[in-house]
Amino acid sequence: MRNVNHIKHALVLGGGGFIGDAMVSRLKNEGYYVIGVDLKYPDFSRSEADQFIIGDLRDFIFVNELFKLKNYRNREVIFDEIYQFAADMGGAGFVFTGENDADILHNSALINLNVLKCVSELKNLNIRPKIFYSSSACIYPQENQKDPLRPNCEESSAYPANPDSEYGWEKLFSERLYASFSRNYKIPIAIARYHNIYGPFGTWNGGREKAPAAICRKISSLPKGGGSIEIWGDGFQTRSFLYIDDCIDATRKLMNSDYSHPINIGSEEMVSINSLVDIIASIAVKKVLITNVLDAPVGVRGRNSDNKLIKEQLGWQPKWSLLDGLEVTYSWINSQVGQVK
Repeated sequence: MRNVNHIKHALVLGGGGFIGDAMVSRLKNEGYYVIGVDLKYPDFSRSEADQFIIGDLRDFIFVNELFKLKNYRNREVIFDEIYQFAADMGGAGFVFTGENDADILHNSALINLNVLKCVSELKNLNIRPKIFYSSSACIYPQENQKDPLRPNCEESSAYPANPDSEYGWEKLFSERLYASFSRNYKIPIAIARYHNIYGPFGTWNGGREKAPAAICRKISSLPKGGGSIEIWGDGFQTRSFLYIDDCIDATRKLMNSDYSHPINIGSEEMVSINSLVDIIASIAVKKVLITNVLDAPVGVRGRNSDNKLIKEQLGWQPKWSLLDGLEVTYSWINSQVGQVK
């Protein structure tokens, strides 16, 4: 048993990424000793982690060494919690073209295999860190998301499985991987199926950005009076988007609970991509015309978070409206675009 003065230690894998960096900051604000790990430092902010380690989580030897770390008092770090955000991922231009499937499957699966193997081999069987795994709404079957107005993303609908991308298949495999290690090695887990997390300090260019960031960038780059932007597909495909602060709030609430099955963390405020353009155009005060690229990869026709389970189990619902979140996000991306012009 740990004493009441014990300072909780957290390991944030993928701590250089958008969600990982936000989680590092939240945990530090809650009094944790935080170690962040990634191939890179955060792109747009200075990490608040007590230690930040650059390394490749695909390397089993490197991952194994993480559990032999010393803290500032030169004592071995015993992690209370692990947050696993590290993955090979991106927006539609990265996930749905098929050109990156092998890397997505190999890299992400290998990271999860390494992490779970190392945790399962910890010598002290009485101290198992709780692991959070960030899964995705991309695990849901294609046939449940053909109707843009009535998609079915209830947690129980995941099987029979038929994701629309190898990214989704890898996430579904890894959900089962975490559940299996939890059963066999008594490792406490929490699994969230994230639905399109967005906000400031996220990737906004380069081909791996998500739809809100890409549209903000495109509209910001237009002249003051407006102009035309390209949108992949006919624009009637629907999605919901969750602001980063809500994502972190829900994730922490999940980790503080005993719930261990996959659960949606998202917004139920569904919007078409064309409507998303209209909202961002109104924020930018620009007249924006849409040129639809009909042969571009777009994913499923409709996707929306079903929050019945998370309301029931955790009493959680988002605080940020899409408009409020996009106003903050557009302002930040607009400042970034201005710096590179």
